[in-house]
Amino acid sequence: MGQTFEKVSFNEHDEKDYYLLLRPLSEDINGVLVLMPGYGQDPESIFPESKLFNVAYANGIVTMAIAGGQKLYADEEVVDKLNRGLSDLLSKNPTLDKTKFVMGGFSAGGTISLRFVEHCMANPSAYPIIPQGVFSVDSPIDLFDIWDYFQREMEKNFSQAGVFEAEFVTEIMTNEIGTPETNEARYNELTPFRSKQKELGNAQFLKEVAVRVYHDLDVEWQLKERRRSLYDTNQLTASELINRLLLNGNDKAEFMTARSPGYRSSGLRHPHSWSIVDEVEFIQWTLGLLAE
Repeated sequence: MGQTFEKVSFNEHDEKDYYLLLRPLSEDINGVLVLMPGYGQDPESIFPESKLFNVAYANGIVTMAIAGGQKLYADEEVVDKLNRGLSDLLSKNPTLDKTKFVMGGFSAGGTISLRFVEHCMANPSAYPIIPQGVFSVDSPIDLFDIWDYFQREMEKNFSQAGVFEAEFVTEIMTNEIGTPETNEARYNELTPFRSKQKELGNAQFLKEVAVRVYHDLDVEWQLKERRRSLYDTNQLTASELINRLLLNGNDKAEFMTARSPGYRSSGLRHPHSWSIVDEVEFIQWTLGLLAE
């Protein structure tokens, strides 16, 4: 297709403050798709793993990829970076409509996207965009829940990869925001959703926006490869979020079961993969939101 990604810097003092931009050939732009990679990954990591940008390109949608860095949550540093990056995009492309955005990401990128969109909907005048939709790809959307999961993973001590991740991330979380026991208020502030409280909490600001959560429901793989039950996956909390939103009148909240097993670009079978998103169906959903 002759696609050309632009690397756009928005801070001459920090080389990590950049985004990748792919413009469609069509001058009739339908809107913008903002993609965020997983924890510690750069924007370039998205494109070998997903063809969302290809389908967006073919349908008149601008794709923007921006990273949250070594963050599991949308703290002040991440929110500031997203605000500056999105503001830069809009200032350099004045024909773009700030209400024609869909945003989401993989793993931590989805967690960050959900909380950022909650901010946008809670206080529209203070944020550069008013998103029509937000999505997450196998993301841990409850910081209290993911903390408890990490403790179980370390206690089981079965999967070397799982234990390493649990030890690494809990150390960072402890240093940055403490533990749920020592700093419950901070966790409440940062988590997109808290499943064990009756109130919607921060998720109340998702009642008027389309929400999708994508998951590969392969419990056999989890049990065999990682000794994880469904309680140790991101699926239970995500399904609870969608159910709460539906109960509160958001009929645009959807739990999306992967149509085919997740695979990494290396060929590795893994439920925690970008590929669980059906790209063509997703872009049709996105076009419908942008047309509203």
